[in-house]
Amino acid sequence: MGFYDSEIVQKEAKQLFEDYQSLTQLGSEYGKFDRKGKKIFIEQMESLMERYKIFMKRFELSEDFMAQITIQQLKTQLGQFGVTPQQMFDQMNVTLKKMKSEIES
Repeated sequence: MGFYDSEIVQKEAKQLFEDYQSLTQLGSEYGKFDRKGKKIFIEQMESLMERYKIFMKRFELSEDFMAQITIQQLKTQLGQFGVTPQQMFDQMNVTLKKMKSEIES
């Protein structure tokens, strides 16, 4: 069975995408959130990023050809912006930490 044939992989990919879309839409209103709302939003983004890292690690560890192609495509796309997948995650963590510090001060 191929990586993408797995019902679990398909379900998680769909859920990650839907959660990301929802948080992105919600994030457009971030400036209007009260302190508690901002804290919840940041926590949800941190959780989503952790889930995404785990999901991507599955791709990296898979021996499936299509999974490896997906990883290479991601690296190529990010490389066009001069970043690696790890740098992307690191930058997101820096951004979330900065957002946290702004609401805690």
